[in-house]
Amino acid sequence: MELSINHYALWTGLFGGLALFLFGMDLMTGALKRAAGDYLKEILGRLTRNRFMGVGVGALITGIVNSSSVTTVILVGFISAGLLSMTQSISVIMGANIGSTVTAQILAFKVTEFSLPLIAVGVLIAALANRNVWRDYGHMLLGFGLVFYGMGLMSDSMAPLRSYPSFTEFVASLLNPYAAILVGTAFTAVIQSSAATTGIIIMLAGQGLMTLETAIAIALGANIGTCATAGLTVIGKPREAVRAAVVHVLFNVAGVLVWVSFIPQLADLARLITPTVDGLSTATRHAAEIPRQIANAHTIFNIANTLLFIGFTTQFARLVEWIVPDRPLSEMELLPPRFLDASLLSTPAIALGNVRLEIGRLGEYVHDMLQKAMPAAVSQSSRDLDVLEELDKPADDLHREILAYLGKISLTSLSAIEGRTLMRLAEVANDLEHVADRIATDIVTSARKRIVARVQLPPTALKPVMRLHGEVAAALRESVKAVVNNDDVLAAEVRAMKREVGLMTQQIESESVKRLSTAPKAGLTSYVREVELIEILDGIFKLARRIARSQLTVKISEGTPTKE
Repeated sequence: MELSINHYALWTGLFGGLALFLFGMDLMTGALKRAAGDYLKEILGRLTRNRFMGVGVGALITGIVNSSSVTTVILVGFISAGLLSMTQSISVIMGANIGSTVTAQILAFKVTEFSLPLIAVGVLIAALANRNVWRDYGHMLLGFGLVFYGMGLMSDSMAPLRSYPSFTEFVASLLNPYAAILVGTAFTAVIQSSAATTGIIIMLAGQGLMTLETAIAIALGANIGTCATAGLTVIGKPREAVRAAVVHVLFNVAGVLVWVSFIPQLADLARLITPTVDGLSTATRHAAEIPRQIANAHTIFNIANTLLFIGFTTQFARLVEWIVPDRPLSEMELLPPRFLDASLLSTPAIALGNVRLEIGRLGEYVHDMLQKAMPAAVSQSSRDLDVLEELDKPADDLHREILAYLGKISLTSLSAIEGRTLMRLAEVANDLEHVADRIATDIVTSARKRIVARVQLPPTALKPVMRLHGEVAAALRESVKAVVNNDDVLAAEVRAMKREVGLMTQQIESESVKRLSTAPKAGLTSYVREVELIEILDGIFKLARRIARSQLTVKISEGTPTKE
């Protein structure tokens, strides 16, 4: 019997179908990410205030884009920016597991007959579309069609395995749930798609090649195996990304350990809640019902795990932070990029959002430089100036990384608004680098001249200059915050500081001239250095206002007037 099987047809059908399935999943997921990318971060940022809402959001986003990795990547950015706590993110990860069951529910339907029409319509829309969004819709349909067609190829090619003794013996060995879980884990880790594993077991069980209990055990293993994808993606990534991956692993492994002894009961519950198909023979009815039973068991498993562990998110967060502790950074350590993830380039809206977060890091660093600049500028220590000058290199390096990443985004398919946003973010990064240069070059040079001349700013001059410095630093901080949070109101407030800072500058200069007239010889050098410092701070303030104006550029380009 074993010799009667056409091995060429079997293996080419299996691997060819699997290749089409995985390619369709990748095509569909990429199109969904591009189409929904503008809204994902806004949804996630607004609707995660409590753990139950976080579960719902995680399930929604993962169900929409069919990718828990996208949800995790967005989470990492929010955690790193302080917009979400680790505890809040855990509930979203739990919800992402629920959202991942949507694929199994779709695959449980008899969908293979729709594969060729979906492929045809998808290709037609993608070929004729003039707008990127419609082209993405075409690719979604094409991806769905390829997924269904791949499943059909695998199903047809594996039908003869009923009479293949080696295969039936292998399936019989999987009656041991631990062996089945191990197979599901290993297979999913290799192909990096739990959806593909679920699709294969639905197809095998539907042909009577596998029992429901064995299929459930393999699906549980797939939940562990899918963590391998997250593990690979966080290699070399920041600790926030590693922690998110660890949460995923702990949650899935703990869930499987809870359920491994209750697989028969889970199978019985799935049979109970799944509608029966009447009017068919026993074998035919089994084939018609078991795909839905597997999908329902998969959904029950993930929902039950979420309900079981949702009360322990704080404990999960503490455990993960203990497993992956923070590493202290020295002050002079380089400033490596944290959010410029190459895997996000296929989703420009999210990639640009992460550039905002990286600009926030650069802005925070430059703001810290500005805070340290005044004590160094008025001291008599050349060493302080050397340290301040050295701080410019990390800022330059991160600035180059941001521009290089924006360059890669520019090579993707961008909407008109995304193109303007990209240019705006490049301008902001350049302005922050200019601020760092003014601090490390202009302030340092002026202070060195003052030290060489052995003069100090008088206390009557120092106090108003320090006050001006405080206003300029606040303007820089708020302008960067406006860009990171996409806050036009805050940007307008920074722009409105022009009058106040201008009056303060004029008053300081007026007082400086009065002091010079009372002691022209002794105060001339001090006056020159004071005016020079005021001009530098005024230049930095103008850069801060320009950063705020960059935030308003899109509105200006769309015809909304903005006052200078």
